[in-house]
Amino acid sequence: MLKRSFTLVLIIVASFFVNRVNAQDSSIITWKTDVKKTGDGKYELLFTGDIKKGWHVYPQEYALQELEGIVLTDEDSTTTYSNREFLSKSNPIKDAIFDNKEIMATTGQVIFKQTLMVTGAPPARVRIKIGYNVADNSNFIPSEELLSVSLNGTEKVSANRILIPTIDLNNPSTNCGASSSSASGDTKSKGLLNLFLLGFLGGLVALLTPCVFPMIPLTVSFFTKKAQSKKAGIFNAFLYGFFIFLIYVLLSLPFHFLDKLNPEILNNISTNVFLNVFFFVIFIVFALSFFGLYEITLPSSMSNNTDSKAGAGNVIGIFFMALTLALVSFSCTGPILGSLLAGSLTADGGAMQLTSGMAGFGLALALPFALFALFPNLLNSLPKSGGWLTTVKVVLGFIELALAFKFLSNADLVEHWGFLKREIFIGIWVVIGLCLSLYLFGLLKFKHDSPIKKLPTVRVVLGFITLAFTIYLMPGLTNTKYANLKLISGFPPPLYYSVYKSGHDCILDLNCTRDYEEGLKMSKEQHKPMLLDFTGYACVNCRRMEENVWSQPAVYKVMKENFIIVSLYVDDKKKLSAADQFTYTGKDGSTKEIVTVGDKWATFETENFKNNAQPLYAILNSGEQLLTHPVGYVPSASEYKQWLECGLAAFNKK
Repeated sequence: MLKRSFTLVLIIVASFFVNRVNAQDSSIITWKTDVKKTGDGKYELLFTGDIKKGWHVYPQEYALQELEGIVLTDEDSTTTYSNREFLSKSNPIKDAIFDNKEIMATTGQVIFKQTLMVTGAPPARVRIKIGYNVADNSNFIPSEELLSVSLNGTEKVSANRILIPTIDLNNPSTNCGASSSSASGDTKSKGLLNLFLLGFLGGLVALLTPCVFPMIPLTVSFFTKKAQSKKAGIFNAFLYGFFIFLIYVLLSLPFHFLDKLNPEILNNISTNVFLNVFFFVIFIVFALSFFGLYEITLPSSMSNNTDSKAGAGNVIGIFFMALTLALVSFSCTGPILGSLLAGSLTADGGAMQLTSGMAGFGLALALPFALFALFPNLLNSLPKSGGWLTTVKVVLGFIELALAFKFLSNADLVEHWGFLKREIFIGIWVVIGLCLSLYLFGLLKFKHDSPIKKLPTVRVVLGFITLAFTIYLMPGLTNTKYANLKLISGFPPPLYYSVYKSGHDCILDLNCTRDYEEGLKMSKEQHKPMLLDFTGYACVNCRRMEENVWSQPAVYKVMKENFIIVSLYVDDKKKLSAADQFTYTGKDGSTKEIVTVGDKWATFETENFKNNAQPLYAILNSGEQLLTHPVGYVPSASEYKQWLECGLAAFNKK
């Protein structure tokens, strides 16, 4: 038995598999111990100690110094220790405890391996003593711990480990990649622009609907002819357009308050099963309305009341005229706004992206009223209202029908129902595409359609485009390499969610897990870094990364051969077992109930990476140290590969 002046007791139990126990939070060093059987009566112990900020430990034994480092002491005659190997590095520091003398010490995290030999039959528990000294600028403390793990493996890794103190966002091992904050910022800025453009496109489509298009010449004529002067008429038309824009932006404001209450709330809303099923039903209802089965309008009392106030003064009256347009056109704009709302909430960036999309939509609706007031002669170039507006409405109906199944797919994925697999989803889109093609070619008709003597050229061209797109979808029904439809990546369920595959849900058959602790275990056993993949079932950009970037041969090779992929789904609604549910207290003192798998990984992401966007990628070693700056959505395969290789190089230096 070894005797040392400063001794700390640590009890470790060897097991046939890896086990981990955490010390109490009050310790200056929080210890984790992995035990792996390597032979008959022989075990390898891996000690990982997370050191509180501002403290250091003397990990080595120094024969020529008055300090003692970490010392294991055997309390059980059946066990012996040998072959200690330190994996963490010590650096020279000027130690205030020893009159600023330069001492070798370790900060942040200390890691070492030790061989354990058990004589005879393995006991139920094996006890070990370990001694070490820790210090800061004014204290020198020998500490003590007592940990225990059963030999038969019945004790497991704590399920409620959220905060990993060794993850230092500001000081990763290498400087490659963008910082977590800047990566998130770049992703959000691109997302804002993309959603603004999508909203603008949606607004242009809404202009062509029967509810809005006839209002353009009527409203512009009203302002230009009723005004006291041409200048006043132009001003009023511009003011009318501005109010249209403002109304749609104001519709997004409540979501900003929700976002501030809880950064994860918009993601929870977007992946809520009942809300997604509700959207599915609503979109089906809107689609049938566009097909002419019935008309959806807001209560007439609401629009009449608003319209009556349109004459209440100049500026106020113009505002209520704009509000009246928004209300009476709801049957046409509602489905488009619904798509924008749902799409924004599932994207990264939360309420700000919704505002961006609504601003684009409002601007597209407002522009014609301002432009035609400025150039009234252009009104003569507008096509006359007629049957083509009905065609636009029916086409929108088919689009709404296709989008409806996206929401049903979200609910199916997060709840693991398993009935809307990828091929079934694509098959439904193929049927909808064929029906739309037949309609555009005049072979499928609805009762409210006007008689067609000759198909317009535009309609024929759209028919061929739709048919070509439908044919493009068909390989997605097969179990071949052509099933990866990159043009629509992110909309169908992921590739692994297939009717052809079962029992293996790793993305692209990579070396993966969906549990952090399991990934850490795999990392230590296989001597590979972990690629943390914060993702979501309803995350469009996550699917784009998997199907457009990860699938590229050069990227795939690096990931397949060198990484443990740890995919953490922040929107997984599967409930944790009762034993694994807990209340987590955050760094800011706030508490959160961890009930579902998604709750756990969403909190894990925000606590460790100060980010709640998906996708987010981070590379960690088996010591749970950050090797590179995390990155978000990186559509360039070459850039992503370079980032992976940079993290891998940092891992190999350790």
